[in-house]
Parts: sequence; structure tokens; C-alpha cells
Amino acid sequence: MMIRCSGHGRAYLDGLSMRGEVACICNSCYGGQDCSVFTPNCAADADDGNPLFLEPYWMNHAATTAVVVSGWNRMGYAYEDDSNISKELEKIIRQLHAVVGNANTSGKYILFGAGSTQLLNAAIIGLSPPHPDRDHSFSPASVVASAPFYQVYKQQTDIYNSLNFKWQGDTSTWKNKSDQVGNFIEFVTSPNNPDGQLKEPILKGPYVKTIYDYAYYWPHFTAIPTPADSDLMIFAMSKLTGHAGSRFGWAFVKDEAVYKRMSSYLSINSIGASQDAQLRAFVVLRMVVKDKAKGLFEFGYKTMRERWEMLNKTLSKSKRFSLQKLEPRYCSFFKEVTAYAWLKCEREEDHDCYAVLRAARIISRKGSVFSAEDRYARLSLIKNQDDFDLLLDRIDELVSQEEQPGLKTI
Repeated sequence: MMIRCSGHGRAYLDGLSMRGEVACICNSCYGGQDCSVFTPNCAADADDGNPLFLEPYWMNHAATTAVVVSGWNRMGYAYEDDSNISKELEKIIRQLHAVVGNANTSGKYILFGAGSTQLLNAAIIGLSPPHPDRDHSFSPASVVASAPFYQVYKQQTDIYNSLNFKWQGDTSTWKNKSDQVGNFIEFVTSPNNPDGQLKEPILKGPYVKTIYDYAYYWPHFTAIPTPADSDLMIFAMSKLTGHAGSRFGWAFVKDEAVYKRMSSYLSINSIGASQDAQLRAFVVLRMVVKDKAKGLFEFGYKTMRERWEMLNKTLSKSKRFSLQKLEPRYCSFFKEVTAYAWLKCEREEDHDCYAVLRAARIISRKGSVFSAEDRYARLSLIKNQDDFDLLLDRIDELVSQEEQPGLKTI
């Protein structure tokens, strides 16, 4: 029996139960048994990148993407060929990139991981020079990224505390030193999280290796001017289809030695990506490919375009806040939008943009989290419609106060 949650919540089979019944799990700022009660002074949470904006699309395709798994289905560690990769899923993924035109996969090995997060560290390990025993002259590879950058690059590198690699901060610090200081591994995120810019490597030279994070290189987030054709490219299903909870990602690797080191790490770390996650990915991505990717991207792009237009319209009235500029580029699919608003507080006294927004009941993510100034803050535009609507209302209230200087923010 379908449980209706007033359009402001969802009921899941494994959700919280009341009196032995499946209960509604409400969206932010909604409550009550059927999620119909709105909390007026609730803060708009635009912090995380939960890609629930695509949920309505999958609700309209529930029957064709349902995954029913028997208890005995694929209980072992590996597939019939003793690998940890579904060959049918690999075919679907390569077909997907050919249809979209965002990556050249020819002549490259493929790896599966628990989202792109696991693959990012596997890539560092794959590109790092091995540490020789008793060699005190050995220098670990320097891992860098250009600010503002996704904070997980630093967090993962630091927490592993490896002898083979070490976090060394913003790429610009090393721009004129890379030829003299040894091995470098540069993260390039394109389009970038948080500002949506298409990025290129900064460091050059024979001792520089590059990891391309293409989690957002899909037509509902950015123009696709040309297929990516890099030596090491990482993608994630979370931002492609919105299925972040499946924890599934893949990497294309050109160099066999790097591929083998990455594969060895993934095998030791988790014995490969879950077969259940691979099955979910296969069913979902097969439907995307059969539809020539048009349906998903048309829905995703339309939603993101409308959100950007509304946000831009509101912030265009402001002298206190500004958004990043997105350069128009040719794309065979759509024009330019992106996942996050990289907001800047323009007033001199607003040196902590997060605090300014928090006082206006808006939860953002601090610029310093991305190694940028705290005059910046990131707003997620890819959450569910309730979250975006409330965010827009709070932004509108905040901008309207610029014309009423005596009015204090609640």
C-alpha cells in the first residue's frame, strides 16, 4: 500500500516505524505523521550535495528501474571470471560515455569503486612512487589542488598519512617550482566543486601526474565542449543519476602499471565494489542508455536551469551578494548551469559570509572548507524542491532587507 506523505516526505521499506507500520520520513522543516506541518522559522539547509533534485524523474520510471534481488543472488566475492567487475555493466558505461560524448574510453582500463571517494585515494596510490626501504633521500609525492577545491582531497590524503605521498596545499604555491621539487600529483576537478568552472592542470613537467575528477562532467551540470581524453578520469553515479546512496563510481586508466596498483589497493581495501551496487547501477544506467540519455538530462537540465534563473533573478537585485560568472560554451546537449552557487559577500564588513547567511536562517558551507576566503560560501542547488524553495525564500528575504537598513535579520 502506498503511504502518502503530503508531498513533503517519503516512506521507505526500511524507514522508521510507528506501531509496527512504515512511517513517513519528512523533508527538512516539515513534520507531523504525514509531513504536512511546516516549521516557519526553520533554517534553509543548503550545505550538503545530496542530489535529490533527480528523485521525481526516477519516481516516474519506478517500474522500469526497480531492482528485486533474491536472497541467493550473487552471494560470492567475485563474478564467474574471478574479477570484481560486471562485464555487462562495463559495456553499459562505455556506451553511456559514447552517447553523451563526455569521455573517450577507448584503450583505457576500467575500475569500479565505492563512489568516486574510494577511487580518489586509489588514484593517489596508483600514481605515487613506491617508498624504497632504508632510503632516507626519498621524497613523497606532493598532492595538490587549486583553491577552491573539494575538501576530501586534503582530508583523505592527510588521514592515510602515507610515506609515499603528502598533502602540499594549493597548486599555485608550487606553480614555478614543480620542475625542481620532485613528484607531484595534481587534482583537477572539472567542472569544479564549488564554483562550477571547467579546469585544466596548472603544473607541467615530466614528474607531474594528474587525476581528473569528472564527477560533474555531465550535461545537466555543465557544457560538454569536447570528450575528455585524459590518462586517469574518475566519474560517479551519484551526480550522474542522483543515486548517491548506492556508492558506485568508476575510473578509466590508460597506464597499465597505474591500473594494476589501483586495482590492488581496491582489492585489499574492500574486495572491489559491491555486486549489489553494480546491479543497481546496471539497471539504472541501462535505462539511461536505452533512452539515448535524453530523458534524464532533459529533466535534470530543465530543473537546474529553472533554479539558476530564479536565484539569479533574486540576487541581481543585490549589491551585497554576487554569484560566480559562468562562461557560455558550446555543448551538443545544453547551455551552462552548475550544481552550486558560489556566493560572495561583497561588503567589507561581511568577512564571514557563512555567518551572514546563518543569521538569515540559511545554512551554507564556509569558503575556508574549500581553502578559499570565508568571504565566500557554497549553496547547494541540487537538493529536493522543498529545500530549494525555502532557500530561495530566505535569499529573497535577505536581499529585500538591503532596501530596509533598519530591519534586523532574525
